[in-house]
Amino acid sequence: MDVRQQLADHLDARRDELVALSHAIHGDAEVAYEEHRSSRRVADALADGGFDVRTGVCDLDTALIATAGSGPLHLGICAEYDALPGIGHACGHNIIAAAAVGAGLTLAPLADELGLTVTVLGTPAEEGGGGKILMLERGGFDGLHAAMMVHPAPIESSTFPCLAVQHIDIRYHGRSAHASAFPQLGINAADAMTVAQVAVGLLRQHIEATDRIHGIITHGGDAPNIVPERTEGRWSVRSATLDELGDLVPRVRRCFEAGALATGAELTFDDRRPAYSEFRHDEGLVALYEREAAELGRHPDAVDDATELAGSTDMANVSLTMPAIHPMLKLDTTAVNHQPEFTAACVTPDADRAVRDGALAMARTAVAITEAPDVRDRLLARTFRAG
Repeated sequence: MDVRQQLADHLDARRDELVALSHAIHGDAEVAYEEHRSSRRVADALADGGFDVRTGVCDLDTALIATAGSGPLHLGICAEYDALPGIGHACGHNIIAAAAVGAGLTLAPLADELGLTVTVLGTPAEEGGGGKILMLERGGFDGLHAAMMVHPAPIESSTFPCLAVQHIDIRYHGRSAHASAFPQLGINAADAMTVAQVAVGLLRQHIEATDRIHGIITHGGDAPNIVPERTEGRWSVRSATLDELGDLVPRVRRCFEAGALATGAELTFDDRRPAYSEFRHDEGLVALYEREAAELGRHPDAVDDATELAGSTDMANVSLTMPAIHPMLKLDTTAVNHQPEFTAACVTPDADRAVRDGALAMARTAVAITEAPDVRDRLLARTFRAG
């Protein structure tokens, strides 16, 4: 029997199980580093499929590494399962997790025959927490020759338009006072944030078209009759590359310093998460994935300006260390990622099809690598080791 038909048969035998996994993660949305039930569901599904599963790896409670096969070519498949605060799985990480599990379970029975070792990595906190970066630094990706994952989106693409990003927490500390009786005794931390936001708004006129600066106020005061003593915000600064990000972040910081200078409030910054990089798509792997996905009826959409669709991902940091791909699977919806309507779209029959197609496309790509000596040998020539 043709190996691709075997893959399809193995996957379809578990299709209901994978859809149930996707729906269970979707219905029990857990945010970054709190994905205890979701990661356990992924671990259990892989263990039931014969994988050697380790949980709580890399000093991260909700990270896992599951391995099957003993072939010389070691491929990693990344699963994400964190949700967004407030709107749940509006980025479809339930689909990502189920597709990763599906690809792993589909490849496992054939891994030794194909000369593969297959590792599914459960990577927490993609939504701002940088789980993959911590796992990279702590040895979670050691031994891999390449890594892949898929991601639901409003378009179909074999690559992911990606910006580098630095997340920054901002805190102003002033002095409280009665806002009516003794306002002159207060130092208004909320005014400091207002000045900073005006400065950021003016800065936006003088940045690159691929730059982004956006944020929220997470604490603005306690009562209208108290001069706000404490104001906090969470901001994201994005650029096309890490180098460009390194130029932009200091300019943004000066905007917040202006708020402190104008009001007399004290300012602290907290770069609480590692910076996400630009994505380096491996052209050879992209071509193989695109060919295999086309056989499943998935063809890239024509996009006039990919920068308009650019987000950020910690998978990009993986791509700077080893060959990697991050294709996007189109869902049949007019909604876009991070909208509640997209949350709803991620448990539709079309989303369930994306689980199957994503899993099978990745499994077929793994087979295609073994059939392409130039690609296979190139991957084998370098093994990732942290540090």
